[in-house]
Amino acid sequence: MSAPFRVLISDQLSPEAAEIFARRGIAADVRTGLSPAELRAIIGEYDGLAVRSATKVTREVLEAAPRLKVVGRAGIGVDNVDVKTATARGVVVMNTPFGNAITTAEHAIALIFALARQIPEASASTKAGKWEKNRFMGSELAAKTLGLIGCGNIGSIVADRALGLKMKVLAYDPFLADERAVAIGVEKVDLPALLAHADIITLHTPLTNATRNILSREALAATRKGVRIINCARGGLIDEAALAEALAAGHVAGAALDVFETEPARESPLFAFENVVCTPHLGAATAEAQEKVALQVAEQMSDFLLTGAVENAINMPAVSAEEAPRLKPYLELCRLLGAFAGQLTQAREGVIRRIGIEYEGLAAALNHKPLTAAALAGVLSPVMDGANMVSAPLLAREHGIAVAETVHDRPSEYQTLVRLTIDTAEQTRSVAGTLFAGARPRLVEIKGIPVEADFGRHMIYVTNQDKPGFIGRFGATLAEAGINIATFHLGRSAKGADAICLVSVDEPVADAVLHDVRALPLVMQATALSF
Repeated sequence: MSAPFRVLISDQLSPEAAEIFARRGIAADVRTGLSPAELRAIIGEYDGLAVRSATKVTREVLEAAPRLKVVGRAGIGVDNVDVKTATARGVVVMNTPFGNAITTAEHAIALIFALARQIPEASASTKAGKWEKNRFMGSELAAKTLGLIGCGNIGSIVADRALGLKMKVLAYDPFLADERAVAIGVEKVDLPALLAHADIITLHTPLTNATRNILSREALAATRKGVRIINCARGGLIDEAALAEALAAGHVAGAALDVFETEPARESPLFAFENVVCTPHLGAATAEAQEKVALQVAEQMSDFLLTGAVENAINMPAVSAEEAPRLKPYLELCRLLGAFAGQLTQAREGVIRRIGIEYEGLAAALNHKPLTAAALAGVLSPVMDGANMVSAPLLAREHGIAVAETVHDRPSEYQTLVRLTIDTAEQTRSVAGTLFAGARPRLVEIKGIPVEADFGRHMIYVTNQDKPGFIGRFGATLAEAGINIATFHLGRSAKGADAICLVSVDEPVADAVLHDVRALPLVMQATALSF
């Protein structure tokens, strides 16, 4: 029996990663050094792709991968993955943000020491037969001020090590909470204050539109004279030409760079400076770190493919391995409710303005972000190609659809209840459901009308006037078309008012049959549904 899933490992990872996939019943092929054309030629055979930084997961690669469900990056940065295209195509993108955090932080500290004590220059001089003891006058780190641009996982580890060296630590990070700053012992400041007061500046932030060239020519000019600059995060955070000018002018006393705007960095004006220490993107390059990230990405990808657990995803809400089995029936309930309401909305050609999801009872205590994503996928999939749990939230934003989540802390008629409401320019439509026996999705309300019904593979939804004769004519019409009724459910708002009929049938309903149903007396609407 063949493995249900296949994963391609296209960059050099620890052999243990392939062994983890195999132990979990996933076929893993290791094929490194592929050209872009070679990767595009084979990627269509795989459900998962495990990479480091060498493989470029471009739009063209993703478009050639109809089976692909997950891309796992063994490391932090996902610059080599087209996350936008992956999201649009419903591919989960994961990274391993913690596996190499200590290693990268230690490299930053090592570069701070190397720069402050001029270790590379002194080593080269001594090996050349010189003994220039008086030439290399270093600088103590104790009592100096370290400025962190970015104080997340890696930055906070650097801060901890720096505090141990008796340095004062300033941190600029818009996402750093005041309480967190106090807890880790740093002083939270704005960027101008950090530039003005730091003796050493080290960067630990992702490369985004907001952070690109955060150390620009103007920012470098605002630093104190004699500052030293460290970058173990991402190339592009520093204007390298401006840094070279500041070094040449003596304003910046030295720099230590592990990353560059263009990599591999074969040439750079910064290479000409003796007081610039350069390493070839070694921040995560320890045996321990590479082992950790390889094992972590293999476990994360396996968990996702086998159980639906989502950990460290860039473009999807997290679902822990413990949560995944508990959420699974709720995810299906939300998807089905969304698909029910979405198909009815599509049938009426209403432009969706707002989607509201309410959670009551047991559902209110769950991680509702993935549930909302599943509901959105159900609503949008009838009208938007590629809508799934990954892409649906993005598609909703792109189409100007407001999404509202409400968690009710109140008694519910049902042990658990999810209600989905769609607002269009023409009307508001709501549908609610629960889990029967804790696992089977079940409709309990449509447009405020109680209707108890299981979801069928093929269904017909009819709204009609509540008057005698409808049921007989409707059943006869289906019988004449040779359509067998599996289940039959009725509901009405009040005696003689609008009523709902929902039936499950054994086969898809042809347009001609729907035409005949719509032509029946008392019928106001008839829509074929499929799930």
